[in-house]
Amino acid sequence: MRKPSFMAWRPGPKFRRWSRRIRVWATVASVAAVVVTTASDVWVRSSAGHHIFTEQTVPEAPVALVLGTLVDDSGVPSDFLAARLEVARRLFVAGKVRVILVSGDNMRHDYDEPTAMRRWLVEHDVPADRIVLDYAGFDTYDSCARARRIFGVQKTIVVTQSFHLPRAIAVCRRLGLDANGVGDDTVKHHRVAWLTSSAREHVASVKAALDVLSGRDPVHLGRHETGVEDALRNG
Repeated sequence: MRKPSFMAWRPGPKFRRWSRRIRVWATVASVAAVVVTTASDVWVRSSAGHHIFTEQTVPEAPVALVLGTLVDDSGVPSDFLAARLEVARRLFVAGKVRVILVSGDNMRHDYDEPTAMRRWLVEHDVPADRIVLDYAGFDTYDSCARARRIFGVQKTIVVTQSFHLPRAIAVCRRLGLDANGVGDDTVKHHRVAWLTSSAREHVASVKAALDVLSGRDPVHLGRHETGVEDALRNG
């Protein structure tokens, strides 16, 4: 039995025109994405370049701003967050800062980064009256904006992992904070998480640039809070 024959399908002129247009727009979009990402990375690095220090060399500031990250279901800080808190604790003990502002996510009643951060610091001998909580630090931009606009912080040492630190400093400084920073590298042994988070910084830098260009308000703004002022006065 003879096998049936089929005519080869050939795209018509209209299809070819649309195909060319799609390829052109895909190329334009790819080039634009590279340009925007590169420009954002350059802005972050140039803004933060002279403001990254070690614990020993960082200039003193009244307040350490510790940026939140994951806690587990029982409220125990992840290794990444515990490492940030340990840096802040050492800065406090060394007299580099007088107050620690912990800023994190408490969007849901069953998830509370700031309380977990305070608990860790108190358990490690930081006086409770030197710790101030910001429950609405939903991202880096919000933490920096609220530190300045809600808590009245003017000068700070930002504490986070080293891959995150340039972006955090760039955002804080753009929002009016005299911010220097100290980065943690002790959790690099979590290799996959470290590399994944480092890679995400390129996309996060674009978001940060868009945030500061828009000048958006934090998700929750609210009234001025005197927690930092009170802690500094009492200390």
